[in-house]
Amino acid sequence: MKRTTGQNREITARWRPATRAVRGGSWRSEQGETSEAIYLTSGYCYEDAATPAARFAGQAPGMTYSRTQNPSVQMLEERIALMEGAEACRAQASGMAAMSSVLLCQLSQGDHMVIARAAFGPTRWVTDNLLPRFGIACTAIDGRDLEAWQDAIRPNTKIFFFETPANPTMDIVDIRAVSEIAHRHGITVVVDNAFATSALQRPLELGADIVAYAATKLMDGQGRVLAGAIAGSADFINNKLLPFQRNTGNTLSPFNAWVVLKGLETLELRAVQQAKNALTVARFLEGRVPQLLHPGLPSHPQHALVQAQMKAAGSVFAFTVEGGRAAAWKLLDALELIDISNNIGDTKSLMTHPASTTHSSLTPEVRADMGVSEGMLRLSVGLEDCEDLIEDLAQALACAGL
Repeated sequence: MKRTTGQNREITARWRPATRAVRGGSWRSEQGETSEAIYLTSGYCYEDAATPAARFAGQAPGMTYSRTQNPSVQMLEERIALMEGAEACRAQASGMAAMSSVLLCQLSQGDHMVIARAAFGPTRWVTDNLLPRFGIACTAIDGRDLEAWQDAIRPNTKIFFFETPANPTMDIVDIRAVSEIAHRHGITVVVDNAFATSALQRPLELGADIVAYAATKLMDGQGRVLAGAIAGSADFINNKLLPFQRNTGNTLSPFNAWVVLKGLETLELRAVQQAKNALTVARFLEGRVPQLLHPGLPSHPQHALVQAQMKAAGSVFAFTVEGGRAAAWKLLDALELIDISNNIGDTKSLMTHPASTTHSSLTPEVRADMGVSEGMLRLSVGLEDCEDLIEDLAQALACAGL
């Protein structure tokens, strides 16, 4: 297989983000294809017995088995690493495969981690229920409070983990400040950047050590496949994550990798426009609902921080309605254009009730502590005409008597 000249790191280092999103990581076979190929194979053949032995021993480059590497998957990994400004990346079978792998590959019995309490429901399930079974302690704190991070540190604290913006409360964590606190104590900082992606926020440039993704969301952008990714230093990816992944099998399929690879070509165009659309829709809702949580609005308490560390506030926001779950469901049932769905980042606008979907695995007490109320709705704004979205929301609010 022949790589394009663009794979020379001296060349790719000069490329700007838009070019990396389209060209980064592309390989070409002797056929000279313009669109990256899909390598649907589980294994590989060798010319002689010495070749696989050298590859498995790490003494020679080349493919061994698609649980460890595959050309389609590796192209995606190289492109994401370039877009993140990371040394390396490993793709994962899903977003939650990425979140669980990034924690399990570096935590052991007796370790402690700190997580911002506002997080995706399944992530909190892993930290609240799974990790303690293996003797790993987890402390959930208000990620917006810098003193809370400092106060939660123990001698055995190994990881700070947070989402920013957080799902679904839209809490914003000061990446640079939290990273500085962590690094003074030798703690690794892991950021779930799925709501923003590298198109809107680059955590590694702000001091984070590792970025984790549900590539299912904005990276794919059209609700087609499950995928995840973890980017960071070559030492972490190759010496901590890779052995864990190779032996546990959180492997992304070549087809799914190809779909996300093509999605990355338009990521910035979609992310920026969807963020603009979301801001327009949020401005319509502001004042019409009791609480609106959009970091791009001046009314958000962390608006200044968003302006400092993000290119735009993203395409997702939340709001609450009076009347709890019954009122929220009534509004959802009245929608005519916006779909009821628990996904985000799609070109189609989607709305969900977090308390009964994405965060339903958590206890009511944990949801309340996170700020996920029964009247909260999360809206992921797509690429439709904003006026159509606003008209749909207006009629749904009226039908629900809100």
